Amino acid sequence: MRRPDIRNETAFAPLGISRRQALAGLASAAAVTALGSGTAFAASLKVAAVFATPIEEPWDHQIHVALLQAKEKLGIDYKWSENVASADFERVLRQYARGGTQLIMGDAFAAEEVTRKVAKQFPKVAFVFGSGSGPADPNFSVFDNWIHEPAYLCGMIAGKLTKTNTVGAVAAMDIPEVDRLVNAFYQGAKDVNANVKRKTTFIGSFFDPPKAKEAALAQIAAGVDVIYAERFGVIEAAKEKGILAISNMSDQSEIAPDTVITGPVWDMWPTVQAAVKQVKAGAYTASDFGPFSFMAKGGAVLAPFHAWDSKLPADVKALVMAKQADILAGNFRVNVDENTPPSD
Repeated sequence: MRRPDIRNETAFAPLGISRRQALAGLASAAAVTALGSGTAFAASLKVAAVFATPIEEPWDHQIHVALLQAKEKLGIDYKWSENVASADFERVLRQYARGGTQLIMGDAFAAEEVTRKVAKQFPKVAFVFGSGSGPADPNFSVFDNWIHEPAYLCGMIAGKLTKTNTVGAVAAMDIPEVDRLVNAFYQGAKDVNANVKRKTTFIGSFFDPPKAKEAALAQIAAGVDVIYAERFGVIEAAKEKGILAISNMSDQSEIAPDTVITGPVWDMWPTVQAAVKQVKAGAYTASDFGPFSFMAKGGAVLAPFHAWDSKLPADVKALVMAKQADILAGNFRVNVDENTPPSD
């Protein structure tokens, strides 16, 4: 396993990912306040992110994009480390904390226990990490990708458009954060089409596009004609075989415009903005930022239809938009089902 590098914004450009380059901006100086200390800083707020996977992976990509927005809009000084092995997590976290970083964000995954331990040792540094567990005083906050609501809407589309009455999902792992998305997708499909059958495959990895593509091809061979691409690699299989796909976490229409109808998008900007503003104001406390990822807070949205805006049947679009309005108004609540998604 390679030793992860600590990067800054200038190191990001050579990666050649245009959607990331477009979001990069110049940081501006800002007077900020250290966590609970009342000490003023003349420089920008120092923020770092530590990612267990490459930032192409959907979850980490969305956190990274939001932090780039904060760099541009809030003037933070942002650095990051990606593809950090669990064995290296503690070292990288300590390096940032000892280097004057005031806010550290990321995805702990298998290294969550270590991350919480390091947070306790640096109580004046704000730690904000993805987690299915709760916050811990004084400085460890959590968030999660609560995008089950737009996943349900996508399921409605799948249930209406399937011709074989078989929809599928290729997902990372059988864990609550993933299960609730797949179950919401299936529930949306079932609510509009009681004859829908489901096929679920877990690839056992957060980032293995070849394995995800292989799993998708197997589902397509078994009759799936609308597939939820919870992981990267699935859309390529759908395009190759001429079936429809639902993307996940980011707007991925550009990968295959005629294949990708839409998808649930996780917008981490509301979460990042709230965390940065708290630290800047000297008002940061250990919190659960999860609610910022719901549709009502702007943290979860349905991706634009793009090429499908004119191709999606008008009655299907109207049905989905009406349900979206109900969700936003609080008149409809998508069930949170974190059990293992079924295959029929």
